[in-house]
Amino acid sequence: MAKEDLLTLDGQIDEILPDGRFGVLLENDHRIIAYTAGKMRKFRIRSIVGDRVRVEMTPYDLTKGRIVYREKIGGSPAALRKRR
Repeated sequence: MAKEDLLTLDGQIDEILPDGRFGVLLENDHRIIAYTAGKMRKFRIRSIVGDRVRVEMTPYDLTKGRIVYREKIGGSPAALRKRR
């Protein structure tokens, strides 16, 4: 198995942990600990509880992963007013 063989799964953030880590509940009802990818940190993409995310995992350790994409679900109108 090559180094580039990664598993990509979808999930939802259910807990925010210290040091930029998140608890993610995958679609197959497994819970993992994930951290944000370097590009997400570089461009300061924030993630909150309830966001849908795409996680890359290595087949060697199925309890940890890296968040590579965040899909924001909805948003309150108050949050939109604050941004403008």
